[in-house]
Amino acid sequence: MESAVLNETHPAEHRAKPLAQPFYIGPLKIDPPILQAPMAGFTNYAFRQIVREFGGAGLLATEMVNARGFVWLDEHAEHPDRLWGVATEPRPLAVQIWDNEPETLAKVGARLAQEYRVSVVDINFGCPVRQVTQKAHSGSYLLRFPERMGAIIEKVVVACAPTPVTAKIRLGCTRDQINAIDVAQVVEGAGAAALTVHGRTAADMFSGSADWDRISAIKPYLKCIPLIGNGDLDSAGKVVAAFERYEVDGVMIARAALNKPWLYAQAAAAVRGLPIPPDPTLEEQRDLMLHHFGLVRERFGDEKASVLMRKYACCYAQGRPGAREFRKYIATIGSPEAFFQVVAQYFPC
Repeated sequence: MESAVLNETHPAEHRAKPLAQPFYIGPLKIDPPILQAPMAGFTNYAFRQIVREFGGAGLLATEMVNARGFVWLDEHAEHPDRLWGVATEPRPLAVQIWDNEPETLAKVGARLAQEYRVSVVDINFGCPVRQVTQKAHSGSYLLRFPERMGAIIEKVVVACAPTPVTAKIRLGCTRDQINAIDVAQVVEGAGAAALTVHGRTAADMFSGSADWDRISAIKPYLKCIPLIGNGDLDSAGKVVAAFERYEVDGVMIARAALNKPWLYAQAAAAVRGLPIPPDPTLEEQRDLMLHHFGLVRERFGDEKASVLMRKYACCYAQGRPGAREFRKYIATIGSPEAFFQVVAQYFPC
């Protein structure tokens, strides 16, 4: 079966009714039905705050949290950086966890639900990176063992109740081992409140195109939980196309939003038939990057924030004139003064 490329649809300026309706994850209403994906190393509090300021995401998510690492840090009286802001920031908010031990995942899920009072606990069965799959036998590695996934979900659901537990998967481990339909039925049977499917296999990593036909084909096999599609959504037009053409209740936007955190707002307007906000001007994008740096600096201090900001700044520069030179110089910064100097040169007023 060939991969279905998600071609962009021009969003209609006026609709008789919204293209996509809100849906529920357990008791939680997701409105608009557009979710911000958890992305390791990127979707920390600073990024989430910027997305929240633009609006448009019905559910935000943290970076994925290693359950075993959380337990170790907790026992050593250290607060995990990946939970920065989680205790006090606005809801709804999901925290994604990963591991392969049901008891450890359940222990961490219970803490997140009861102490942090997060809106959703999501379990990652989709990460394809070697450190998670081959070294830790977690993430998409577990797609080989649906029964093991079911046992994990059942344990976490009981521990987190009444907070809903969700799962994120890929189509399978390889193109000749696609088992997403079988896995989806196990996920629902184990008590998960929603399922997100990335339209690639683990072996694909991020190459090729997400197969939305295969995502949509899962829907008839789910009895009642919502299906959320993920992959290649880099414009409002593609979000519209996903809702128009495929059987999904919601969509999740990932990597494209690192370059354009205002994409959620544009997509939400498009599916509601409202005027789509324009991209920020170059000056506004520069100010946004400085705001982002300020949030990171407040948390981590000058030196660490300057190093951490390198990757975020490269995202903001993507597709801009002089982006290659900008990345070259921003990769060397180690102080706020150096950061401001490079930004002033490549993002002039």
